[in-house]
Amino acid sequence: MTGLWAGVLLTAAGCYALKLAGLSVPERWLEHPLTRRATLLIPAALLGALLAVQTLGADHSLAVDARVAALGVAAVLLWLRVPFLPMVVVAAATAALLRL
Repeated sequence: MTGLWAGVLLTAAGCYALKLAGLSVPERWLEHPLTRRATLLIPAALLGALLAVQTLGADHSLAVDARVAALGVAAVLLWLRVPFLPMVVVAAATAALLRL
């Protein structure tokens, strides 16, 4: 067995152990109001972090380019309650025109 396969198996075992640990959390911890509030905010925080990395990241540096303008257009359209598909099309068109 090579070192690569040992690493894969060790990682799989670690993931399984982490999942098992999550299933063994006492029920009263999960019902706590602070835990409930935090779990409701985690998806939004993760989405915001992903959005920031994908919009501003470029080869280990900060990049302000057409993606930032497209994100701004999408934010304004979201604020105006424009439906999702037209918002994506207009934001993509904005980025495409700025890159042209």
